[in-house]
Amino acid sequence: MNVRYAAYAFIALWGLVLGAAGVGAQGFAGLGSDAHGFAVPQRGLVLSFPRDHGPHPDFRIEWWYVTANLQAADGRRLGAQWTLFRSALVPGEGQGWADPQIWIGHAAVTTADSHYVAERLGRGGVGQAGVVADPFEAWIDDWQMDANRPADGDVLDRVELRAQAQDFGYHLTLAAKGHLILQGDRGYSVKSSMGQASYYYSQPFYEVRGTVSIGGAPVAVTGRAWLDREWSSQPLASNQTGWDWFSLHLASGEKIMAFRLRDTGGAFTSANWISADGKTTPMASGDVVLEPLRKASAGGREVPVAWRVKIPSRGLDITTRPLNDNAWMATSTPYWEGPIFFEGTTSGEGYLEMTGY
Repeated sequence: MNVRYAAYAFIALWGLVLGAAGVGAQGFAGLGSDAHGFAVPQRGLVLSFPRDHGPHPDFRIEWWYVTANLQAADGRRLGAQWTLFRSALVPGEGQGWADPQIWIGHAAVTTADSHYVAERLGRGGVGQAGVVADPFEAWIDDWQMDANRPADGDVLDRVELRAQAQDFGYHLTLAAKGHLILQGDRGYSVKSSMGQASYYYSQPFYEVRGTVSIGGAPVAVTGRAWLDREWSSQPLASNQTGWDWFSLHLASGEKIMAFRLRDTGGAFTSANWISADGKTTPMASGDVVLEPLRKASAGGREVPVAWRVKIPSRGLDITTRPLNDNAWMATSTPYWEGPIFFEGTTSGEGYLEMTGY
């Protein structure tokens, strides 16, 4: 999402795997607890690039997250996801196996009939996974996100994505046709009425070309993609139970990022309206309405896969539908993530992520 929170639960997962008592016992509830020595986001910090494209080891969690809406020459629609999560057991870095950074990779391809998912797990400090800011490189095993820095512009203006699993793979080239977008208040994104927050920026203007392979059969694709970058240490309130996150490409060239963080008493919503030339208009909780319309069975859960999205101040009223109801990410911490389409006061496509169902 990102709001990109699926990685938060991995803190608990890896605490159990590595025997980090106290971390593993927290579970999702621990994400709303004190940050225990980790850095926390502060309003007013000016993000700096390319530095902030790299890792922030003093924060508990962060991610490099790409979703792509793709189309084959015959008109078939596909979706692709590439994600690298970093979770820290304690703040800071170390040498070799003493490094406290845990890395998790997710890759997926979605078609109208199938949803393919793979996961990689790795440790920091031993070369298995990591991120370098400039020249930019993110990797876990042989899954890679590499940037070819242009003579001018941002280091992430041109990116190569690669992932290969047993039943699927892809090699995609992403070229940015607009500048980076700072979400929230100049990159400071509030996540609850109690003030929890993250640092959050996006690149929603990628045009994509490349190849997707399913069952060994390569298919040439084109489309558009959205990169989210986010890091924090205490982003959730203790009563928040899950989230619904939308990235929307409107037919007009405008973009919308919107999310709903559910809690025991209701929900905290937020959105950012992004003009075709990159001007942003942040919207506070209550300015956007995210209403579930239809549920489907996915991963043994009932998940709301069709939604009504309304932003009255912008005259927006759309209904979304998924490419595939069963876009279930059967990973260590499962969630729903897949391409969507919408119509109403405007049309377009995008991605939806849902957790906590």
